[in-house]
Amino acid sequence: MRAGAEEAESSGYQRVVLKNASPHHYLKVRLVLEDESARVSAIDLKTFITSCLRSLFGEVGAALNVDVLKYDEETLTALLRVPSRGLVKLWSSLTLQGFYQNRVCAFRVLQVSPFLLALTGNSRD
Repeated sequence: MRAGAEEAESSGYQRVVLKNASPHHYLKVRLVLEDESARVSAIDLKTFITSCLRSLFGEVGAALNVDVLKYDEETLTALLRVPSRGLVKLWSSLTLQGFYQNRVCAFRVLQVSPFLLALTGNSRD
């Protein structure tokens, strides 16, 4: 058994496992509104996300740095960046939100990844 360990050391191969090495996580989300003709601007979306965080986690949640990297007003789909430590807070606050300007709404989290490149394509299409 000792000889196997010496061979692994002499081969130069070293296994490195990084857990949560990325400082940010990226989410692809879609806002589903009851009134499908309604349009939401990127600024309104950012304000709405901050209010979602504030309603569930107070000022600590509202202080979470969430960036809207890309937003499509036609499909109401956004690409968000959040620090990894705030992923669960953002995800839960978006999921539990039920109203936008007194209209029924829901956020659908389509994809989540610590790598931005992973969200560029969908392997299921």
